Amino acid sequence: MTDTAAVEVLTDVHRGVGRILLNRPKALNALTTSMVGAIDGALAAREHTRLSAVVLASTSTKAFCAGGDIRTIREHSLAGDAAASEGFFASEYRLNARIAEYPVPIVSLIDGLCMGGGLGLSVHGGFRVVTESAVLAMPETGIGFFPDIGASYFLPRLPGAIGMYLGLTGHRLDAADALYTGLATHFVPSDRLAAVADALADSPGDPWTSS
Repeated sequence: MTDTAAVEVLTDVHRGVGRILLNRPKALNALTTSMVGAIDGALAAREHTRLSAVVLASTSTKAFCAGGDIRTIREHSLAGDAAASEGFFASEYRLNARIAEYPVPIVSLIDGLCMGGGLGLSVHGGFRVVTESAVLAMPETGIGFFPDIGASYFLPRLPGAIGMYLGLTGHRLDAADALYTGLATHFVPSDRLAAVADALADSPGDPWTSS
């Protein structure tokens, strides 16, 4: 892990709950290759640890994760460094797959923006908790890209034709929309979000229920 990634992704274990905090607030937690590697490495290191859950959250109230760092990817493309861009996407998709198959419940706390790669971090886990400030979207078509990060799996499974609509338009969903579609599983007010990890630690054996 690079020194930058160590600052931009904070990890620890508190009372049996693993915590991964995205800490790049000025960039709305836009994911870099090193950040993806840090998250993946933290999950890999604790895959066989006895944890009751892993909480994935942000240190900023503005964004959970605004997606991949498109500016850097564009710079790689302009410089003709296709390998760097391919490396980012390969590592990102590898992380999405790990989250989907992870043996410990992953609980994403979504406060603020959650777009593109942010949905990749959250939607493949078992639980997505949104606040009243949550905004979810797959805006890739706006930059001439296709909805990636496993969207071809989860978008068609949304009610009716909502998945196709979201993929084609990049429409933004609020918390109520996210809960209706199933992109979110629970709602917690933003002023109580910090208590979720402690609640998980207090009742590690309690069953999960829908909000």
